[in-house]
Amino acid sequence: MPNSSFKGVLTEKLADSLQGPLTAGTPRTLPGSPLVFPGKATAILGMRRAGKTTLLHQIRQKGLEQGLEREQVPFVNFEDERLAGIEGTDLHLLLEEYYRRFPSWRGQEKVLWCLDEIQVVPGWEQFLRRMLDSENVQIYVSGSSAALLSQELATAMRGRAWKVVLHPFSFQEYLRHHRHAEPAGAFLTAVQRTGLERAFLDYLSSGGFPEAQGLAKGTRFQLLQDYVDVAILRDVVDRHRVSNVVGLRWLVRHLLSNAAGSFSVEKFYAALKSQGISISKDTVHQLLSHLEDCFLIRTVWVEAQSERRRMVNPRKCYPIDPGLIPVFDRSGRANLGHVLETAVFLELERRGWEVTYVRTPTGTEIDFLTRQPGGSRELIQVCADASALETQNRELRALEEASNLYPDAGKRLLVLTRDGLPSHLPPDVVAQPAYEWMLENLQTTASPRTL
Repeated sequence: MPNSSFKGVLTEKLADSLQGPLTAGTPRTLPGSPLVFPGKATAILGMRRAGKTTLLHQIRQKGLEQGLEREQVPFVNFEDERLAGIEGTDLHLLLEEYYRRFPSWRGQEKVLWCLDEIQVVPGWEQFLRRMLDSENVQIYVSGSSAALLSQELATAMRGRAWKVVLHPFSFQEYLRHHRHAEPAGAFLTAVQRTGLERAFLDYLSSGGFPEAQGLAKGTRFQLLQDYVDVAILRDVVDRHRVSNVVGLRWLVRHLLSNAAGSFSVEKFYAALKSQGISISKDTVHQLLSHLEDCFLIRTVWVEAQSERRRMVNPRKCYPIDPGLIPVFDRSGRANLGHVLETAVFLELERRGWEVTYVRTPTGTEIDFLTRQPGGSRELIQVCADASALETQNRELRALEEASNLYPDAGKRLLVLTRDGLPSHLPPDVVAQPAYEWMLENLQTTASPRTL
């Protein structure tokens, strides 16, 4: 397509963004590092349909509330078939058209640019760097590929980019979306606690993708299946030119139907081989990496000082949202403990904490060893119901054994509801329902931001 055609499309999209209504959506809470870092472009990453575009519009709305004019918050979505073939060298047309219309903003007032799915434009990173160097701008970009954006941000942007990861709704955001009253403190009435536990069970079942909220089960399953299919085809097959689509689909089904389970490349390779499916071990490694890059799958390594021990132990794999688990559970009886563990892990990842799992010399496993930004560590064990004596003894014994390896780490046991709490507890172990931990922990996270 000639430059003149690109210019017409970009001009139209620019005009639409400066006149059309802003999408409000449910306010999002982003714990941890700041959304804006002076002199850097902010890259908002996450799986498709997690709410990145809506977040960009919320950022624009925030700019308006802080005194910017509507013309100072332009927005362009580059996933448009009319822009097929556009390259970074064509993006100057966007700047030329904008400052032709609003010459008084150039160099005088800050312009807040929101560029959605910009990674589809080859050479976009050089364009952003030139904008940061030559114009008075604050730039936000979004993308569905961690590897693509991270690699380009780290190289071509040369330290001029700031990364923020957006997940589907957290439990707090789920409550906000459904207009449930968020607990104001640690003390809850029986009625409040019953309502909160019911909402938490619903959240574990339906998950946090914004569009999936309030849908009938069959419709929700189809929508989430479509999300996975699009991620496979557009973010893995098309982007990485994957030829072994059969092996990729087997891998996706295996990982999503075994949430919170251990994954061994060797065992998966052997299983496919026994089914007559041709695939190499290197290809399995690559496909798993691609699924992580598009945020469909998250993996956790074993805690180990030696790189060799880390590599030879299986990784634990989690879907990006608990709502995906029942969609791919073949038995129809998704393990509630694994769903709960997935939700806890995703909460840890939202906060930017480092996460590994622990395997002791006797083979005991602890779900998570976390490192917070301040350096403190905590061992976290997740169990849906630890009320039975045998279960509580097993879980507490595992925490104690791991504590001998990491004596500086705190110890926490998270259960599904208060009915699942153990009857007896050592004084150095904190036990509570996971939903309490999710909501209370947010209050102590550094600089949470709600848009």
